[in-house]
Amino acid sequence: MPEQTRPAAPRSFATAQVQAGFDSGIAENTAIPSIHQSNGFEFRSLAEARDLFALRKDGNIYSRAANPTVLVLERRVAELEGGIAAAGVASGQAAVAVALLALAKQGEHIVAARQLYGGTVDLLQDTFADWGIEVTFVDQDDLDAWRAAVRPTTRALFAESISNPIAQVLDLGAVAAVAKDAGVPLVIDNTVATPYLQRAKDFGADIVVHSATKFLGGHGTSLGGVVVDLGTFDFTAQPARWPQLTQTYPRVPDGSLVERFGETASPYIALVKTKYVHDLGPSLSAFNAFQLLQGLETLDLRMERHAASALTVAKFLETHPAVSRVHHPGLESSPWRAQAETYLTDGVSSVFAFDLPTTGDAEADFRLVEAFISRLQVIRLVANIGDARSLVAHPASMTHSHMSPTQLAEAHIGPTTVRLSIGLEDARDIVDDLARALEQITLAEDHAELAESVAR
Repeated sequence: MPEQTRPAAPRSFATAQVQAGFDSGIAENTAIPSIHQSNGFEFRSLAEARDLFALRKDGNIYSRAANPTVLVLERRVAELEGGIAAAGVASGQAAVAVALLALAKQGEHIVAARQLYGGTVDLLQDTFADWGIEVTFVDQDDLDAWRAAVRPTTRALFAESISNPIAQVLDLGAVAAVAKDAGVPLVIDNTVATPYLQRAKDFGADIVVHSATKFLGGHGTSLGGVVVDLGTFDFTAQPARWPQLTQTYPRVPDGSLVERFGETASPYIALVKTKYVHDLGPSLSAFNAFQLLQGLETLDLRMERHAASALTVAKFLETHPAVSRVHHPGLESSPWRAQAETYLTDGVSSVFAFDLPTTGDAEADFRLVEAFISRLQVIRLVANIGDARSLVAHPASMTHSHMSPTQLAEAHIGPTTVRLSIGLEDARDIVDDLARALEQITLAEDHAELAESVAR
């Protein structure tokens, strides 16, 4: 009796993160996704190879642009984000780069929040400038600044849903409205929130990027990035703006990417893969994709623990006399508390920052932070976030060290700002570790007195 095709059953978040994108009925019959550790794939005939290279047929060609293990990760993240297709790449930085390069070319323009991870700022203000793509940075809370920055050549608005390191929560719906009025897609870096804490599509985003290196993988073992097309932006509404998608694509002999993929897939993701990943080569390995899938299966469980422990730590720090300010959107004192209640109903950021008292002297401030970090035993000094382990960093001298003093101030990063990424350890141990490290710091009213105590 022939097998009956059954309609797909609706899936909850937890079910999707474990099962989406994988069919156990394939030849291998494995219960979990296999590692397809192969550079290339054998074709059944030259005619098949010709059709695959001409994009007339879907299938495996070469792992630089596509791999079966990576495809499972792409499908799973796309479903969790409510998207229609995704591209897996070698890192979160690569995801941001190819996502925006597929939208803006030389002579065109991007509007971006100035409260971004330092490496992203480097990419946008330095490398994109080298390529003739201009980027205007605006205060993400200033909607008038977003509107004023838009030009006829603007091709995207870009921001983080939760900023790194200050945990500033974007008013995503309001910025999405600006993007819609401008007729350009809103691209959101959802790394810190993950689709468990926030589905950016629900608030108007069009494209999402992730550093899968962080919470999606969760264990600090594998680099990776993902670009997701949420399927909400119509590139055919103003086709002249998007010739890369609506005009004849040299790699599709039969027409444009919209004509080839518009009804069944994502022309945008097809462009990302067949041009930018193919040509520049930021490929995600099958082994890393496998490890990221292993982490992804426990995303909801981990995010609940991360978020709950981080709020406990933030509340402790807010009451400590040696801490001058805590930047956590779950606190009543946070200027982004209302936005967290709107956009982060399932938990708030486990990546956040706090300020130690400043001495007024740059070198003394650095020594103060250095001594504090040296006393930590549970929390580790690592330039990463989203790990199972709790991590600490000093943005001004590490992740955001290339930014100017003005840029740092605009991003609310001071010389004594300390970033935390709260892991999966017992929250009591994390609090105790911070308490011990803070014991030798006092909030002296006299800056000179504090500087002198640091020098001792």
